[in-house]
Amino acid sequence: MAVTRADKEQELQDLTSAFNAVDTAILVDYRGLNVPQVTELRRQLRAVKAQYRVVKNTLAKRASQGTKLSSLETHFVGTTAIAYTDTDAVAMAKTLTTFMKGAPTLQVKAAVVQGRAIKPAEVTDLANMPGKPELYAKLLFLLQAPMQQFVSVLAAAPRDLVTVLNEAAKKKEAGAA
Repeated sequence: MAVTRADKEQELQDLTSAFNAVDTAILVDYRGLNVPQVTELRRQLRAVKAQYRVVKNTLAKRASQGTKLSSLETHFVGTTAIAYTDTDAVAMAKTLTTFMKGAPTLQVKAAVVQGRAIKPAEVTDLANMPGKPELYAKLLFLLQAPMQQFVSVLAAAPRDLVTVLNEAAKKKEAGAA
C-alpha cells in the first residue's frame, strides 16, 4: 500500500511537534539490529521516559528545521533512528550506551543535549555522569551535613558534663571505699 501525501503530512506534523517538545536527541544508525532488538531498545527507552523512532531522512530534516534539533539536519543520511526525551538526558544516554554493549552494530551518529550539539563520543561521557536521583542525594547530604554538625556541637556540652559528673562520682565512691 502506497503512502499518500496526507500520511506524509501527518507524519511530518507528528515529528515537528515531537521535535519542538524536546531539547535532547541522539541519532543512531540502527543497521544490523533485528526486530526483537529494536523492540527491546524501545521498551528500555520508554522505561526512562524517552522515545525511539525510525525516521525518514527527508521528513526528519524538514521537521527539525526551526527547532533545537536543527543542528542534526546534516546527519539525517542512511539508516537513521532518533531517540529523544524532554526529561532526563543522562538516563537516556545510559540506556543507549548500555544497549550498545550488547548490540555493537548500533552506532551513535550525532546528538543534541539541551539544544547544544555534542560529538558522538561525548554521549558516553554523558552516560557516565550521575543521574538526577544520585545528584539529588548528594545535594541533600551536603545540605544536611552542617545541621548534623551543629547538633553534635550542641550535644557535646551536656555529654561532657555527664562524663565529668560520672568520673567525680566514681572518685567519690573509690575514696569512700
